[in-house]
Amino acid sequence: MFSWLGRQAGGRERAGGADAVQTVTGGLRSLYLRKVLPLEEAYRFHEFHSPALEDADFENKPMILLVGQYSTGKTTFIRYLLEQDFPGMRIGPEPTTDSFIAVMYGETEGSTPGNALVVDPKKPFRKLSRFGNAFLNRFMCSQLPNQVLKSISIIDSPGILSGEKQRISRGYDFCQVLQWFAERVDRIILLFDAHKLDISDEFSEAIKAFRGQDDKIRVVLNKADQVDTQQLMRVYGALMWSLGKVINTPEVLRVYIGSFWAQPLQNTDNRRLFEAEAQDLFRDIQSLPQKAAVRKLNDLIKRARLAKVHAYIISHLKKEMPSVFGKENKKRELISRLPEIYIQLQREYQISAGDFPEVKAMQEQLESYDFTKFHSLKPKLIEAVDNMLSSKISSLMSLISQEETSMPTQLVQGGAFDGTAEGPFNQGYGEGAKEGADEEEWVVAKDKPVYDELFYTLSPVNGKISGVNAKKEMVTSKLPNSVLGKIWKLADCDCDGMLDEEEFALAKHLIKIKLDGYELPNSLPPHLVPPSHRKSLPNAD
Repeated sequence: MFSWLGRQAGGRERAGGADAVQTVTGGLRSLYLRKVLPLEEAYRFHEFHSPALEDADFENKPMILLVGQYSTGKTTFIRYLLEQDFPGMRIGPEPTTDSFIAVMYGETEGSTPGNALVVDPKKPFRKLSRFGNAFLNRFMCSQLPNQVLKSISIIDSPGILSGEKQRISRGYDFCQVLQWFAERVDRIILLFDAHKLDISDEFSEAIKAFRGQDDKIRVVLNKADQVDTQQLMRVYGALMWSLGKVINTPEVLRVYIGSFWAQPLQNTDNRRLFEAEAQDLFRDIQSLPQKAAVRKLNDLIKRARLAKVHAYIISHLKKEMPSVFGKENKKRELISRLPEIYIQLQREYQISAGDFPEVKAMQEQLESYDFTKFHSLKPKLIEAVDNMLSSKISSLMSLISQEETSMPTQLVQGGAFDGTAEGPFNQGYGEGAKEGADEEEWVVAKDKPVYDELFYTLSPVNGKISGVNAKKEMVTSKLPNSVLGKIWKLADCDCDGMLDEEEFALAKHLIKIKLDGYELPNSLPPHLVPPSHRKSLPNAD
């Protein structure tokens, strides 16, 4: 293990959780500055692709970018998560949010305009200054003391226009701004309204700007309570069809269905579905702080691979240029032949086609450059990045794994995340194996008379039935043997290989739980232990 990593790993054992996070952050920053940045600077990577990373890019909290057409509920979604208003918030059916708003934690409530925000070294937005005043006048940071924002930051984006409105210029490159954020955030949430499934040209271009960030994208079908079950099926199918036309991935995107605001449901037929979907989305968001280090490492790897490919492209163009005459003609020829050059470089350096930048965008950018001023290939810079990818990254990944196991689980807390964390409104409370947990009477007792009738048809001896006879009845459920075997282990409380009438009733109850679509517990909860067996189990109440 290289020296800086070894020193930091040793310090981690003496440090707390915050110091452990700084260890990984320092390792990532060191790798970037020493291995990747020199390659980027040598071949003008920052002019073609993405500005250089700064300290704030490594140290910032996980960020979520919300994108969608106007009136799909983006700002309301933030209000729903935070359970409080934030400075600059405007909600309405018309396009109300005309700015990018970074909602972040602050000890006092307030807002910072874009021009002041991009000169703050503590915020990861300094490089946004290149988009000019037209953008900065529509960019602000909203700060407030909210528990949710101690763990994550949320970026609200302007509503994407449709129809004639989308032809109105914003004064800045909207898709380029989205791409800048996409490269730095941990999660991209695309919001759709159940009544607005059409993807406008501007929305389509915005989604295409997320190329290469597919693993970060999640989709929310909002306001789903405004349609009935049959309509919801059609809406979901139409949404998947629309997405398939603009997102070119073989995998199906995860779509969360629900109504994400603190108002009564208009249609309660799918309440259970909406609750399950909301909990799935909450779990995904809550896990972001714990996965932040891995995400930053993954983004650094993607950036390093792109920087390598860019160096190969630029140095190849330099090599092909004539020394004296015909430079302009050769430049035009090389630009037109760029797809062929890509294929040539893929074969020569064994590079995947997916690592190359988009041909059309690269051709447009190259038009304004003098190829003779490009640098020739510098093998030492390439070797440094190769060495990082082959050995240094694995060492850092090992350190991240160690810290994840040694540190307490980091979850987003506060706001809507606390509403279902405890008590009877927690997902699954009082359902499946949890049914009867807060009742004095044994929950199986209500159906026990029916189970007793079956029990006595199975030829009990001395009050118990054999495993063979129990199996005859249990297999009628048509559950696989692996599931029935687990049920048997849970129900045979005294492990004697036979079932008495209470144990048999318990087995039938567990079969019913599984047939109703719930998961079986790994160990028998105290409230399910048969009354006559409770003294024999040391952990039973």
